Amino acid sequence: MGQIFLIRHGQASFGSTNYDQLSARGVEQAGMLGKWFAQRQQGFDRIVTGTMTRHRQTAQACIGAVGGMPGEGDWLADAGFNEYDHDEVLHRHRPEFAEAGEVRRFLEITENANRVFQGIFQAAMARWMDGAHDSDYREPWPVFRQRCVDALERLAASAAPSQSIAVFTSGGTIATLCQHLLHLPDSRLFNLNWALVNSAVTKLYYQAGDSELSLGYLNNYAHLETFGDRHDVTYR
Repeated sequence: MGQIFLIRHGQASFGSTNYDQLSARGVEQAGMLGKWFAQRQQGFDRIVTGTMTRHRQTAQACIGAVGGMPGEGDWLADAGFNEYDHDEVLHRHRPEFAEAGEVRRFLEITENANRVFQGIFQAAMARWMDGAHDSDYREPWPVFRQRCVDALERLAASAAPSQSIAVFTSGGTIATLCQHLLHLPDSRLFNLNWALVNSAVTKLYYQAGDSELSLGYLNNYAHLETFGDRHDVTYR
């Protein structure tokens, strides 16, 4: 039986002009994950990333700490594992947030900003997923969901028996794949997505020649609890 490790990227640069960069803490989180893999003698036969900068940076910091893994030139980049466009999802619901710096200003002046913003984004996600506004989005929810599922199935179909494969991706992608595997309704996606910790690991099992994948564990961040402190457990 083979294993596919879905790894959420480390903390990115939320609220900045370029979200698609790891923060200093994000690099540390990825390094702690690599140290944890090394301690457990968990190696990988294949390494896959989405095509986003934060995916690659997480892989570099993590795999660099593991050692003895396939070189970066042998990694596979698959855009099927990319995140949905969270900016577009938010801006279609709240157009004023499309103005440069507006999200940061909102967070700075709003009481209980993270909780309030979470509610706003949940409403934005609901609009994206309700099917009534698909023409407003470059990638509607059903298209995104199918893209993620296709990427996972494509990877599993190409995998040799008993391989261990690391996939560096994003929270929305991981939540969507778990929703698919567990047959959860769309209404459960947001809470699942929001609960995923930066650099956490979700492990899947596959059987060569069998199209069914199964969930081993979800949102494991033991590396942060082992090598970090409570400040290293971040969600965005």
